Amino acid sequence: MNVQDNYQTIRRNIDSICERTGRNPKEIKVIAVTKYVSVERAKAAIDAGVYHLGENREEGLHHKYEEIENKAIWHFIGSLQTRKVKNIIDKVEYIHSLDRLSLAKEIDKRAQKPMKCFVQVNVSGEESKHGCSPEDVIRFVTELESLNNIQIVGLMTMAPFTDDRQLIRTCFKQLKNLQLEVQALQLPFAPCHELSMGMSNDFELAIEEGATFIRIGTSLVGNENGGV
Repeated sequence: MNVQDNYQTIRRNIDSICERTGRNPKEIKVIAVTKYVSVERAKAAIDAGVYHLGENREEGLHHKYEEIENKAIWHFIGSLQTRKVKNIIDKVEYIHSLDRLSLAKEIDKRAQKPMKCFVQVNVSGEESKHGCSPEDVIRFVTELESLNNIQIVGLMTMAPFTDDRQLIRTCFKQLKNLQLEVQALQLPFAPCHELSMGMSNDFELAIEEGATFIRIGTSLVGNENGGV
């Protein structure tokens, strides 16, 4: 597993997609998802030039943060229980899984400065996935206006794990349309200029449909059988 080579391959793919679609490749940030790899592999990602690291679990975040600290820009990308906010709030710069008002209030209460949040949207409607329904996004965002420590920088979704590329593309298109709806409200606390979507198996489609953050695990840092 050569993380440097993997990252260069991913960046070449990004460059190619952006050239084809008229996008600026500098708009696309790669988050190395380090849930299933060691601290050493996470450090290899940083050495390769990947400065955004994403963790799904509080325990994994703490373990790696102890070794890496602010050498990385930390993203919490997993489902977040309200009672665990206090344990991660001072370590991360982005939370990708804001999906309910109780969680937003806890983040607002615990944060020392405005926290960059993505509203997680369950575009596919799968029961196994967390997130707001698409129909509830605008209402949910507007409910956050009084929370001074919440900044809605964008929307996040997970596409279905399927070989149906058109279904995946449709999900990404729908999230992009929702993002534009939120942007059109011109809310100071919700600029909503980012889209977090796309993983190892579908990031090309995500970029084509407007992703600005892609979350890459296996094809970038691999999988060391669940070790933290």
